[in-house]
Amino acid sequence: MAGPLSTANAEVETDTGTAAEADFCKGCDALLELALAHPGRKDDRARDAYRHPAETLAFMRVRPDMKVGEYAPGGGWYSRVLGPYLAKEGHLAGLFFSPTPGRFAAEKVQSDAEAFPGRVAAGTGLAAGNFSGMTLGAVPNAEKGTFDRILVFRMMHNLLRWNMADGEIKAMRALLKDDGLLGIVQHRASPDAAYAYADGNHGYLREADVIRFMEVNGFELVAKSEINANPKDSADWEGGVWTLPPTFARKDQDKAKYAAIGESDRMTLLFRKRP
Repeated sequence: MAGPLSTANAEVETDTGTAAEADFCKGCDALLELALAHPGRKDDRARDAYRHPAETLAFMRVRPDMKVGEYAPGGGWYSRVLGPYLAKEGHLAGLFFSPTPGRFAAEKVQSDAEAFPGRVAAGTGLAAGNFSGMTLGAVPNAEKGTFDRILVFRMMHNLLRWNMADGEIKAMRALLKDDGLLGIVQHRASPDAAYAYADGNHGYLREADVIRFMEVNGFELVAKSEINANPKDSADWEGGVWTLPPTFARKDQDKAKYAAIGESDRMTLLFRKRP
């Protein structure tokens, strides 16, 4: 794996010093390689070709001594990378949905947050004390302003279609340090896609819309990358992004066709918390 902790692929969007920070983590390559080779990931590696975890975490400047929040960790695919990477010097926190009437019951999200350390420990063999979990509806004051990074993987479409985005992003911003960064990977619609298609209900969002949303909510774009791009994805499927792998919403119908396309085309964006 050549130079995974370089941001050479990033397209600098502002004059905030991205190029000067390209070597922010000299010597961390080996630690990231060890995390990716962890035996707890043996069933996860098939998706590395689509998710590019080494390059993505490097682009988002995640160092092993940082406090990192993973939003909506779900099945734990990225947790099983971040857990080993951060366990020695850093800290991984699972950030769970705010309770929402009719969608996320308070008892359920609290239970998921409390179970997060044990789940990551079980998947990595590491001590549960290396990890923590919290819901964004009950962020302790002591946690505010303490996170170096927050990572949001393929969830912005859900936050927008569920009308939760403003509150969740506001809570994440409060958790970040003044110089903290927030990274987003998101299924990407065509720039000229109709809003009726790119409103989140098909899984795809227009990149410009995501950038503008984050800017309105107190962030500035630092850089963007084509690390997770897939030009084979036309991003106009009637059944939305779930037509493609790994979901294969059409089951066996044209499955070989969709498998050949691969997972979705994705934007990869990095934002800084604005004062």
